[in-house]
Amino acid sequence: MKFLTTAGLAAILAFGVSTTSLAQAITIKFSHVVAPDTPKGKAAEKFKELAESYTEGKVKVEVYPNSQLYKDKEELEALQLGAVQMLAPSLAKFGPLGVREFEVFDLPFIMKDYNDLRKITDGPVGRALLDKLDAKGIKGLAYWDNGFKVMSANSQLHVPDDFLGLKMRIQSSKILEAQMKALGAVPQVLAFSEVYQALQTGVVDGTENPPSNMYTQKMHEVQKHATVSNHGYLGYAVIVNKAFWEGLPEDVRTQLDKAMAESTAFANEIAQKENDDSLAAMKAAGTTTFYELTPEEREEWVAALKPVHTEMADRVGADLIKQVYEAVGMKE
Repeated sequence: MKFLTTAGLAAILAFGVSTTSLAQAITIKFSHVVAPDTPKGKAAEKFKELAESYTEGKVKVEVYPNSQLYKDKEELEALQLGAVQMLAPSLAKFGPLGVREFEVFDLPFIMKDYNDLRKITDGPVGRALLDKLDAKGIKGLAYWDNGFKVMSANSQLHVPDDFLGLKMRIQSSKILEAQMKALGAVPQVLAFSEVYQALQTGVVDGTENPPSNMYTQKMHEVQKHATVSNHGYLGYAVIVNKAFWEGLPEDVRTQLDKAMAESTAFANEIAQKENDDSLAAMKAAGTTTFYELTPEEREEWVAALKPVHTEMADRVGADLIKQVYEAVGMKE
């Protein structure tokens, strides 16, 4: 996939950006790949509501969920080309774009809870990461949570050896690939929209997801076992086409910033509740057996996966990993 330079984007978008000065409503197409009733889906609708209200109709936000417009691998290029104006891709998606530092969020067991997470996303490390997108013609606006992940498969996953030989779906990420290999599994990259069918037909044996994604995509219907490991975090960066954003009238951009700040607070408030509710609903459905790791088993998982940090240091940046360790109080 070829990504465009900022200069190239500016030239392509020159006509489109100039229309923002006209009287008609400015359209923001907001594309994402998950269901409307997930934390991200609800937050996108909240942004639409607030943006249209605060700009008094100057902006119209069109939300396209469930990969209606673009799948995982297509959406970033679509944003750069100006086919859509806003996305909220998972943080792992920025590695193929050339901003590998975002993959620090994929490192297993690097953050133990939401308190650790906020120290990163709300602090200087998180802001510096978003700023790295400018060179790609992208403006990073905010971080939205989904949550911490569970592992699922059609066999029990209590200790690392239980993963041996399993085909585990991952999103495209060298970190997640290394994670599954460290467990002895065979990583399989698949678009999110293809996962249910792949699980149903046995193309893959299992996967990892926050409970809200697992539940809204009905993966619990085709997975017999799941372990509440909370081994990794899945979150999103809300991003816009930089040339489009900077071409907006200043008053409009100010109101959109306000709408984004409020929808971000909303997104992150509901994320944990959505995951807790989804986990409870899946347990009640009875199609998947959920397992809680004992402290001893958790230590086995950490011991198996912590070496991924060292293995990926050259890719993500040893200094960045050290900054995260210091921010969350983790020992090297």
